[in-house]
Amino acid sequence: MNKRQPDLTVLMERVHKPHNFSAILRSCDAVGVLEAHAIPAKHGIPNLEEAEDLSLKGKTFNETSGSAAKWVGLQLHADTASAFAHLKARGFQVLAAHFSERAVDYRQADYTRPTCILLGTEKWGVSPEAAELADAHILIPMVGMVQSLNVSVAAAVILFEAQRQRLQAGFYEQVRLAPEQYEAVLQSWMARHAQGQG
Repeated sequence: MNKRQPDLTVLMERVHKPHNFSAILRSCDAVGVLEAHAIPAKHGIPNLEEAEDLSLKGKTFNETSGSAAKWVGLQLHADTASAFAHLKARGFQVLAAHFSERAVDYRQADYTRPTCILLGTEKWGVSPEAAELADAHILIPMVGMVQSLNVSVAAAVILFEAQRQRLQAGFYEQVRLAPEQYEAVLQSWMARHAQGQG
């Protein structure tokens, strides 16, 4: 609880493969993300109804998450525009993991600012709408024959760079949650544990 980062998050834009979705949540938990965001896929899992139900129950989409979904909140959005509006209203910069002419090395971004990392669907990546709305595009340099990493692997690489920068800045040495939020999250975690989910 004391190391949760309320101003670091991810937005999964129609990531539909359960193992990828769950692996991203696991990486979020590992670096202290308090809450993740998702625009559910129109087809496949997770879809809107199932994602809402599973997040409320604190269950994961796949066992590969190591029960991370119990400890990382999941906020769902109906579409890309509403997701961006929600994040922008809360002061987040949105960095799209997206190959484009304006993309920069992911290590050049400043993750000590309130930051959302945008991850696109497995086959097509970030949508044109999301790419246009994003504040910046970041990429992971590749020197092999393949052009990109699996979306969950890319998420982990970027999140741990964010963690590295925040560790250097001392973000993990102080409680980042407001007292009311801290108490609310703590009570939620305790309730889940009491229900046999811990």
